[in-house]
Amino acid sequence: MEQRETGTTQQKTGKKLYDYQLDDLKQIFERFDSCPHNYNLLYQLPTGGGKTVVFSEITRQYINKKQKKVLILTHRIELSRQTSNMLTEFGVKNKVINSQVKTLPDQDEYSCFVAMVETLNNRLNDNIFTLEDVGLVIIDEAHYNSFRKLFKFFENCFILGVTATPLSSNIKLPMKDIYQELIVGSSIAFLIENKFLAKAVTYSYDVGLSGLLKVGINGDYTVKSSEDLYNSISMQNKLLTAYNQRAKGKKTLIFNNGINTSRQVYETFTAAGYDIRHLDNTNTKQQRREILEWFKNKPNAILTSVSILTTGFDEPTIETIILNRATRSLSLYFQMIGRGSRILPNKPNFDVIDLGNNLARFGLWSAEVNWQKIFRSPHYFLENIISDDEIERKFKYIMPDELRARFPNSETVEFDISAENQRVITAGLKTSVILERSLEQHLQMVLDNTEDFPEALALVKLLEDDIADRIRRYSYCITNSTRNYREWVFQDYKKKLRTRLIQEF
Repeated sequence: MEQRETGTTQQKTGKKLYDYQLDDLKQIFERFDSCPHNYNLLYQLPTGGGKTVVFSEITRQYINKKQKKVLILTHRIELSRQTSNMLTEFGVKNKVINSQVKTLPDQDEYSCFVAMVETLNNRLNDNIFTLEDVGLVIIDEAHYNSFRKLFKFFENCFILGVTATPLSSNIKLPMKDIYQELIVGSSIAFLIENKFLAKAVTYSYDVGLSGLLKVGINGDYTVKSSEDLYNSISMQNKLLTAYNQRAKGKKTLIFNNGINTSRQVYETFTAAGYDIRHLDNTNTKQQRREILEWFKNKPNAILTSVSILTTGFDEPTIETIILNRATRSLSLYFQMIGRGSRILPNKPNFDVIDLGNNLARFGLWSAEVNWQKIFRSPHYFLENIISDDEIERKFKYIMPDELRARFPNSETVEFDISAENQRVITAGLKTSVILERSLEQHLQMVLDNTEDFPEALALVKLLEDDIADRIRRYSYCITNSTRNYREWVFQDYKKKLRTRLIQEF
């Protein structure tokens, strides 16, 4: 989001805040004035809403009004630099405390410090230096829990946490246990309606996750189980198909869960003739700069990455975000999509391609979220995230038009497993009859649209997604939906179908 600059004859004084930002600023300063000096306040504003601008202006005004210093904590060096530059633009003299800063003999010369959390924690624990006269501590990306280790050093300070998603990254350490109050800023829907953010147009592709993805101790899917699924040929082909259908020729950022998956995506797209780059946290600073510069300047660039670009990265020209992963983290869901939300005069919308059932799990990115309720009852929210099995029960397979065209002589290609189940139960028959009738229909479809055995086998191969969907629905009807059982039935079904074809030909 671009903000109009204001200036004086002396120096830049930052950016002019919008009305919605000023409203939030007023609420925060009311708390400064009315709450205890060691109050912990949390402030929520969506990605792209201008959080850095808001807390830079808060810093400037706080220093002038309270005559005390401000400490801003970040968890990544890129965020430290960006914050320092913004503060300088607002006329706030600041110093970045990074790994090169061993002592602070000049701290009296600065009214504000920007510190990497790990670096500052090491310096304070080793008694290398102390920070004097700090009245306000601002925590950027406050939903990360690495900041808590520093709170003991600033027990007499007002702490202001800032985040787009007030839901802790650690389910065992809810934010309500640290912050006494949450101020909620403008919603994504408001920012879109008032032309501050681009509108997301979402395309969701059904992906079978149940029984394949494992949940780790942090509450999200493990990298290993994600890579086992997303490195597969079928998922790589699904990704490439989705790109060709929805994103071809557009600047595209792909998010993956795991370095190996991202590298596999790079190989898949390279083999398909696309110009693509891969980026993860093993790249050198120089490599990262070169890759991001290439991504910025190339109109139809494709960049595949892991989690490195979810925060501290701003490229307004992104036209498509691809979620080539599933996540149970609401914060990560918003962060990933938010990378494409910057609005430009020729970019009112951007596309989101979901290959992890994330839309079904969390809803639209722009949908209203009751952040106050999530803040007060995070466990209730987390325990009620829709399961993969529930999501997959709602999948409805629709035969692609190009595949339907291979069966021109078949009046219908649909087969309602649930309706057939009811007929079988009413007639008092075994449930295995359902699959027998389904198989007969598939057999007739193939026979009606082919003249020789090799072509018949080719059609059976093309029907595999349809077969898998019918078996999935059948397994729900008989309440046996384990992955191993479905795989056994799937292979048995295809074997029987081939056997019948041999008999026919």
